[in-house]
Amino acid sequence: MNKVLQQIIFIALLIVCATPLISPPMALLLGILVAQFIGHPYLHLNGKTTKWLLQISVVGLGFGMNAQVALQASKEGFWLTVITIIGTLVFGFLFGKLFKVETKTSYLISTGTAICGGSAIAAVAPVIKANENQISIALGTIFILNSVALFIFPWIGSWLSLSQSDFGLWSAIAIHDTSSVVGAAGKYGDEALQIATTVKLTRALWIIPLAFFSIFAFKSQGQKVKIPYFIGFFVLAIILNTYIPRIQSMGPSIFKLSKTGMTLTLFLIGSGFSRKSIASVGFKPILQGIVLWVVISVSTLLVVLWG
Repeated sequence: MNKVLQQIIFIALLIVCATPLISPPMALLLGILVAQFIGHPYLHLNGKTTKWLLQISVVGLGFGMNAQVALQASKEGFWLTVITIIGTLVFGFLFGKLFKVETKTSYLISTGTAICGGSAIAAVAPVIKANENQISIALGTIFILNSVALFIFPWIGSWLSLSQSDFGLWSAIAIHDTSSVVGAAGKYGDEALQIATTVKLTRALWIIPLAFFSIFAFKSQGQKVKIPYFIGFFVLAIILNTYIPRIQSMGPSIFKLSKTGMTLTLFLIGSGFSRKSIASVGFKPILQGIVLWVVISVSTLLVVLWG
């Protein structure tokens, strides 16, 4: 395809995704279709752009939340977070051995499932000295499952008549990446979105102890641990929105703009996932990821329903 035409189509779709006509799942699907049939004309910029847009959007969502509600959501999800992280890592290790997945690849898939998808993989990978192929396979596995979750979780939630709070808690625990959690919860409702975002970002803080554990487990001394500083800005945004009236008046507009930013993020994530990326994943890592994901999703759902 002509490079100029490719750029025009890509920018046009990006603009369309910024309108209310496109939901987060539709944006992700559009991005995937672009990657398969048109190609990403700015692929070399995609990684950094997606990272910054995601973080800025997450911080912006804090301006639509209340500190008391956020604190309550964090308390409710704390022990479930601890139990599911430990359980996911244990089951991930067992399934990795069962399906004979390469050790570091298996560990990255487990950490991505346990905490926050690609962000956890990006933080842990250099600590355990994973190579590019191991990282790509783990990211590909998590991305594929994230894409599925973004479509089926709102449907399952509606089918089971889950409340906004129950769906928010479930999606925060059982969906890998923050972007997909926000996308699915945002489709379900604003209350679900607030709870899901708070619980997910609280969960993301576990990247830090997990990274230090990884140093010990893989005997990787001297490696630096990446700390997700943007979570602190998210908390600050919630506090400002709760206690400063002038900020409160601006909050709804910032919140709405941030939801649009998350939709654009999902489009960019999808458009960066080529056929080559999908083909590189392989069957065994996908099988490990699916089984692990089903276990964590079903068990968390049962706890939410019966809790």
